[in-house]
Amino acid sequence: MLALLGIAQFMLILDVTVVAIALPLMGADLGLERQTLTWVVSAYTLTFGGLMLLGGRIADLIGPRMMVMLGLALFTIASFATGAAQDGVVVLAGRVGQGLGAAMLSPSALSMVVRMFEGDERNRALGIWSALGGGGAAVGVLIGGLLAAGPGWPWVFFVNVPIGVVVFIVLSKVLPSLPPVETGQRLGVDVLGALLVTAATGSVIYAMIGAGEVGWLAPRTWILFAVGVGLYLLFGWRQRATVSPLMDLGLLFRRPVLAGTFVIAIGTALMVAVFFLGSFYLQGHAQLGPLVTGVLFLPVAVATMIGAQLGGRIIGRVGGRTLATIGLVVAAAGLAVPAFTPTMVGVVIGVSVAAAGIGTLFVVASVTALGQVAPHEAGVASGIVSTFHEFGASIGAAVTSSVAAASLATQAEGGYTAAFTVAAVAALVGALISGGLIPGRQPAPAAMTPAR
Repeated sequence: MLALLGIAQFMLILDVTVVAIALPLMGADLGLERQTLTWVVSAYTLTFGGLMLLGGRIADLIGPRMMVMLGLALFTIASFATGAAQDGVVVLAGRVGQGLGAAMLSPSALSMVVRMFEGDERNRALGIWSALGGGGAAVGVLIGGLLAAGPGWPWVFFVNVPIGVVVFIVLSKVLPSLPPVETGQRLGVDVLGALLVTAATGSVIYAMIGAGEVGWLAPRTWILFAVGVGLYLLFGWRQRATVSPLMDLGLLFRRPVLAGTFVIAIGTALMVAVFFLGSFYLQGHAQLGPLVTGVLFLPVAVATMIGAQLGGRIIGRVGGRTLATIGLVVAAAGLAVPAFTPTMVGVVIGVSVAAAGIGTLFVVASVTALGQVAPHEAGVASGIVSTFHEFGASIGAAVTSSVAAASLATQAEGGYTAAFTVAAVAALVGALISGGLIPGRQPAPAAMTPAR
């Protein structure tokens, strides 16, 4: 059961990065503009992140088995629809459907893993679960290159269909029916809260994507930002007013949790920026094929996993604050290489170095946000961190796409160097914020492992 649920989770995480290699071919085949291609990434991560807490809450109400099956079925059907799409509207609708299925499946499957295992077995199961998620992000770029260069970009999505069908059939026979969570009070479903936070983040991302054409100081950009801020304020009011809030704002604004969510957001944003910019530069400006691009991204994937492993081994000795600062400075140094040396070699070396620094941030985020919370708060805190993981991906794609807008259209170097420069500066600013926000060195929890 763990293997089957892990395969399902692997598909969900892989779908964030596997699409990056296929974007240039998809855009050329369907005639999609830069804004639409950016939404191909952001529509999935935004829906996934915005509705994840809602999916977990519904799983508590009706039992996780039904939500796992429904989420897997929806994700599989939406994958087929996206691969078969002939225009941008259907592609984006399919990506939203995939995000909705992922938001139903991921927290429900994790809930089943937590409830089916106990003690040391649970720790090992969670370690395997985390490793599969990280592996999905890293392997996605190679799989994307193989599929796009072989049968074509639609198979980036079609490949999910046979896997999803087989996993669905087997899970329907072996997955146990766990009862709903027993609590002292009746759980509610804050659908309005989920819609508010998703709409707020969507408005901000829409403003960022559109700024590439109309400008960052244009009235439309600022109006959309203002709408996003207003919706966030409404979300905050809703969480305080409802009896069953979607997110515990008190927990979110505790310093360790807030620091962890910031680190996971900046880390994911930089990671997506690396894949997004690297893919378009190598395939567009350097005129390389998707397969060669995928192979050139292998050092990036390996560097990310090495950074995460090293981070897990040394965080207990140096502390999260020091490790986050080092990781972000290394990321900034790596991103500065293609900013000043915009060549194929410079891009590959630079983003590989940056990836090693980014890999450490995922360990810092988990240990910082989850290391000091009470056991009964761990599930909510994990959901908050996972939500900001997807929001960070959405924002990273939006900002880098907007800054590099001119180069994505003409394949000139100026936009790429500007985008790499912005990413490097963001990493340096993130290092300063992390240094002040992350609490001082805390002892690592005894059960923490590098994979977790």
